[in-house]
Amino acid sequence: MTAGAQQRETPLLPPAPPPAAAEIDRVRAAVWAALSDFLEVQRETLAAMDESLLPVIDEVCAVADGGKRLRPLFAYWGWRGVRGEGPGESDEAVLRAVAALEFVHASALVHDDVMDGALTRRGRPATHVGFASRHGDGALAGDGDAFGVAAAILVGDLALVWSDELLRCSGISPAALARARAVWDTMRTEVTAGQYLDLLRAAGGLPGAQGALTVARYKSAGYTVQRPLQLGAAIAGAGERAAETYTAIGLPLGEAFQLRDDVLGVFGDPSVTGKSADDDLREGKQTLLVALAEEAADDAGRRLLAEALGNPAAGPAEFDALRALIECTGARAQVEERIAERTALARTAIAEAPLAADARAALDALAVAATTRTA
Repeated sequence: MTAGAQQRETPLLPPAPPPAAAEIDRVRAAVWAALSDFLEVQRETLAAMDESLLPVIDEVCAVADGGKRLRPLFAYWGWRGVRGEGPGESDEAVLRAVAALEFVHASALVHDDVMDGALTRRGRPATHVGFASRHGDGALAGDGDAFGVAAAILVGDLALVWSDELLRCSGISPAALARARAVWDTMRTEVTAGQYLDLLRAAGGLPGAQGALTVARYKSAGYTVQRPLQLGAAIAGAGERAAETYTAIGLPLGEAFQLRDDVLGVFGDPSVTGKSADDDLREGKQTLLVALAEEAADDAGRRLLAEALGNPAAGPAEFDALRALIECTGARAQVEERIAERTALARTAIAEAPLAADARAALDALAVAATTRTA
């Protein structure tokens, strides 16, 4: 065989990923390694207490396994963007510290699914549904659904406890830990308050589009982008200017992220999102999509919203009609326009921010990924 033939038969290698993408993948892997190491220790602790606790640790592992790791990624690159010169905190310790955000997220997911009565999460039964099934499989006494809800509340609480423990034992310096605590406490207060605001809105409080945006800000946007960025800055010892910079990036980007989540909750592909596209409609989630559709709908459209949205007896035909209403009133187009506008605002803030070049590139890539995702 000639050298030319050998050259022609050599398979072409895919192009190397850009540095930002490669670094993002590295951070994702390191976060999961930190979570896995921590959970293995907790497994031994719970097993020593009683073997019947193993389903609890298995559930936390299952909820924490998967996802996009956006919160740790934003926190890590928030740190990298302003860490400055000198020894500072080690990369390994910071990665363990920001991994603790995944336990906050896991806690919020489990509790949110209980509040919403969700059936699935990431392609598997929601925590309360899974424990209700265990109750039945084990032929336990009492009401299985009540057992599942109670178990899920405790699983979510345990994940929140472990978020504190992982942050405290991460290996960042006492000074960095003390600085981080202020942001950490604010973030956890906001997300819990946001959950209540969501509950209140579902009951008829905080009406209209502005109410939907208020819930989005405190329930999701703040703890997804703004506060993680500020957590990274606090670990780095950066000052008020960095916190303001990260607010300018984090608030519009966090809102765009949540609005994308709302769109996927109604129009997403279940095989990609891991949940039924009917769930948000069946649960009656009062998102910006719904608020805008209600504002623009005629009498028949408002009747449809009143009768089908949040109705557990509604079926595919009603849910398809609701999706059509959201489309034809222009609500989906308005939300897509807002996503684009808020994303552009955040990306402009990233481009103009006084950050390290590698952090700026990574944050811009994350901004695009967070707002154009399909799951």
